[in-house]
Amino acid sequence: MSSLLYIIAVILVVFWAIGFLGYHAGGLIHLLLVIAVIAVLLRVIRGEKI
Repeated sequence: MSSLLYIIAVILVVFWAIGFLGYHAGGLIHLLLVIAVIAVLLRVIRGEKI
């Protein structure tokens, strides 16, 4: 389950980068980035290996 969380976080960051550089999707892209960062931080806080 934890590897799935990491994969989702990476996908969200990639989508954010695409949206930030190429498209103007507004707040949705930044919301995805925040969710991805929170997911990665939770993983780091729990001490799980990436």
